[in-house]
Amino acid sequence: MSDLLIELFSEEIPARMQARARDDLKSMITNGLVEAGLTYASSGAFSTPRRLVLSIEGLSAESKPVREERKGPSASAPPAAIEGFLRSTGLTLDQLERRADKKGETLYAVIEKPGRAASVIIAEVLETTIRTFPWPKSMRWGSGTLRWVRPLHSILCLLSDESGGAVVPLNIDGIQSSNTTAGHRFLSPARFPVTSFDDYVVKLKRAHVVLDSAEREAAIWQGAQNLAFAAGMEVVEDKGLLTEVAGLVEWPVPLMGRIADTFLALPPEVLQTSMKEHQKFFSVRNPKTGRIEGFITVANTETADHGETILKGNQKVLSARLSDAKFFWENDLRVAKANPDSPMQEWLDGLKSVTFHNKLGSQADRIARIAALAREIAPLVKADPDLAEQAAKLAKADLRSAMVGEFPELQGLMGMYYAREAGLPEPVALAARDHYSPLGPTDTVPSDPVSVAVALADKIDTLTGFWAIDEKPTGSKDPFALRRAALGVIRLVLGNEVRARLEFVFRPRINGLATENASSALNRIADLFLEISRGEEFCNRPASYALHEARCEAKLGLILPEDIEVINNVLESYSDWHLDHIDNVLSDDGHGDVNQFEITEAIRNSADKLGKMSRKKTKILGRVSASSDLLAFFHDRLKVFLKDQGIRHDVIDACLAMPGNDDLTLLVKRAEALAAFLKTEDGPNLLQGFKRANTILTQAEAKDGVEYSYGADPKFAETDEERALFAALDTAEAQITPAMRREDFAAAMAAMAQLRAPIDAFFTAVQVNSDNPIIRRNRLNLLHRIRAICAGVADLTRIDG
Repeated sequence: MSDLLIELFSEEIPARMQARARDDLKSMITNGLVEAGLTYASSGAFSTPRRLVLSIEGLSAESKPVREERKGPSASAPPAAIEGFLRSTGLTLDQLERRADKKGETLYAVIEKPGRAASVIIAEVLETTIRTFPWPKSMRWGSGTLRWVRPLHSILCLLSDESGGAVVPLNIDGIQSSNTTAGHRFLSPARFPVTSFDDYVVKLKRAHVVLDSAEREAAIWQGAQNLAFAAGMEVVEDKGLLTEVAGLVEWPVPLMGRIADTFLALPPEVLQTSMKEHQKFFSVRNPKTGRIEGFITVANTETADHGETILKGNQKVLSARLSDAKFFWENDLRVAKANPDSPMQEWLDGLKSVTFHNKLGSQADRIARIAALAREIAPLVKADPDLAEQAAKLAKADLRSAMVGEFPELQGLMGMYYAREAGLPEPVALAARDHYSPLGPTDTVPSDPVSVAVALADKIDTLTGFWAIDEKPTGSKDPFALRRAALGVIRLVLGNEVRARLEFVFRPRINGLATENASSALNRIADLFLEISRGEEFCNRPASYALHEARCEAKLGLILPEDIEVINNVLESYSDWHLDHIDNVLSDDGHGDVNQFEITEAIRNSADKLGKMSRKKTKILGRVSASSDLLAFFHDRLKVFLKDQGIRHDVIDACLAMPGNDDLTLLVKRAEALAAFLKTEDGPNLLQGFKRANTILTQAEAKDGVEYSYGADPKFAETDEERALFAALDTAEAQITPAMRREDFAAAMAAMAQLRAPIDAFFTAVQVNSDNPIIRRNRLNLLHRIRAICAGVADLTRIDG
């Protein structure tokens, strides 16, 4: 067995590309070797800013010989068929074998491929990998055709075993493989040979290169913490930045600097974001004041002055960056506080010209919808309606601020600071910060009532808006993040135990947006027909073009039936006017060259076509269908959410089949209680008894053509087990009914569990399909009671098992 070491040495690889490049190099090389017949024990990929490295241990010395048999055509087949088979195998006719079978003789090709040396296979696989490597962006340099993320300087390809190492010969666009590499660009630039992977790692570190990115991350974090601790400070953790910085340096040297006092009044998030985005600095916080007062930068070299010169240069650049941030902050505060009676009004006015979506209006239109909905939702979350409406109106004002324009990731957060500076109530400020949350499955869920009201309104407006214009997620495509919005609503509702019938919230929103679009279509159509009636632009634009526009507008799927009726009435009146006056209008305006008959017929046909549309209501987006479709989308998201919490899909389906399934809090309480019940000993056994009763009853109803839903009478009971079941059902029903009224699902399940023993005893001792028709009917009605009582808790027919 041999070990393989590959190093691709180049100019600096962008840090964001290194992790994927490591994975791609490992998979492409190892898959290629295995496909060629080699085996290996283990592999590992590494990267620094200037190199991609792959180490493979336990690689076989050569591939195994391969013997392959291929069945061909009959020996008596036409020559063309035989020639095609020969071409596919690369053999001649005399090299084929003839084997007798039932139909005569059949030609067979026996292809034997000898094993190949590992070095030959490695050279082929490595060249293919380099030439087809999937960099997100690549470049060419010099006069060659090779593409790489940055100019590739050298290739180290070393195959070693107990006897020593040997270079795998390879030449790609003039780059010859070797056993040498280079150290740190400044501290150890000379090239040196290596004999194995272990020797490679040791010599690299001696040449001021830490190969493993995880080791560099640990060194950076430990060094940063030590510097901060020595100054009585703490480093703000940022794992993403740590990974990125580790991809920028080969020999990390953390250095700590201080932020000038003039910038300390800036919000800490502004300082942190500015330093991270522009300088790749870690923020250092004073635990006593909570302010960001310092920074950690990571140099890629050691200097005689211990980084003093580097720190001075970084602080100079940082001061310029923070001066910009300070200007944005002060200018934004001036705007936010310009009008005490109407804070941030300049920004709110500016949002009128910012389009949210061409079918859903501007950001100002959206804010008005959110404010109205937040006021409506406020009582459901125990929030003050006036505060909720005010918070919703101001929550997105910071989108027009200079700071958010520079750092979009601070939207909402800056709104909180500006609201506080403007003297607004604290719940309004918190809503500005929190109304985007939760952004993901691990994000914190807001708990302040006003924030919850605004966050729900924001997400529900997004969902109902895009449902109203039929822009729903399809497959893996979700350009407007509607799945994330739905999950956000679910987490807000469940996290705050909000009780609301979502369908009643969805339907008015969808209808309102649909009516707005219908009114817009009505106005557009009216304008177009008026334009035609006046004969305007007929010389430059054919009438058929305008009529086509009108038809397209009228075919909007969002037009409600009552709006269609209004549109038809308008079009009918316009059509009458057109038919009476169009000849005079055209002749008076001197459009004698226009075919009047063609125009009149076009108008008549258009109006007739639009009239027919009103009778095709199946093509019009219905109120119930749209809101129900959105609710089904929520249920799909809820299934995923609950499945992650260990609740089975069939349990969720059993609860979704019950009334009130748009009350998510109620739905989840029911699902959790049912899931807990099914984990008890009584749960599965009662489920089997219920299913047996349901099966017998369903078959009997289908056979007899009647529904056995009338009251079973205990006086017809013939056995003690039958009478015991009557009593148990009476007791259970008396407990389950009030428990369901007060939504105590656990108590209802516990009462239902008491039916397990009587049901088991009943089926053991009693034959339901008695020869006596009266007894049979009474027992089937008794089974109906079992089904009805259990069905009042959940639809157990949907439970597996």
